[in-house]
Amino acid sequence: MADRNTPKKHGKPGDAREERLKAALKANMARRKAQAKARATSGDKAGNDEG
Repeated sequence: MADRNTPKKHGKPGDAREERLKAALKANMARRKAQAKARATSGDKAGNDEG
């Protein structure tokens, strides 16, 4: 019954951590890209207010 909690992939112990980090990095990059896109579209409407 304890087999249900074991990870499906059998490999190095650090593999699960690497997979979590990879997924977190991908989500973070997607979020940043969306934020940059939103800033670019709002910047076009508001004009240049840099510097």
